[in-house]
Amino acid sequence: MPRWDPRAEDRLREAALELFLKHGYENVTVAQITERAGLTRRSFSRYFTDKRDVLFTGSEQLPAALARSVRHADSTLSPFGALLTALMDISSVLADQAPLAAQRRAVVRASPELQERGLTKFAAVTDAVADALRDRGTAESEATLLAQVGVAIFRTAFDRWTDQPNDVGLPAYIREAAAELAASLGNVDFAALPRP
Repeated sequence: MPRWDPRAEDRLREAALELFLKHGYENVTVAQITERAGLTRRSFSRYFTDKRDVLFTGSEQLPAALARSVRHADSTLSPFGALLTALMDISSVLADQAPLAAQRRAVVRASPELQERGLTKFAAVTDAVADALRDRGTAESEATLLAQVGVAIFRTAFDRWTDQPNDVGLPAYIREAAAELAASLGNVDFAALPRP
């Protein structure tokens, strides 16, 4: 009887990413992944429901975790301050994902099916964050707007972090992206904009 392999999940993920990058996501089967990893289909099924799950496993926890962090942020913070605090808090959970994140992103960008899955994932995060902001007393439309902006900041920061994971941590990239947005808004003369 084969012994349990504590690295089986990592081996499967690494084999899948290697094959996806080389042959394209659509051209790779679960059988090829397990063969490359030196494991069985049963081992694959223990960790993943399908080959798409290799890229997105764990992402279903992000909406609830981020919403919880928004709800528990200091009550004296503005809605946007609570959101930024939550983004930085949740980034510590993602610290171990940097090594493979750039490869995952390359695979997703090359596949329309995976791009759609990614958009669905971020829509769930946006909805959860908006709900959490409303629970804090933020008006409906403002909560939705801030959640969309927060997710955009997170995605920008995450991409920068995966491109250069050893430079600074994800929280620093979140601060940087938020500061860039604030600086851009500060340069807009809203009184000079056309009026309806």
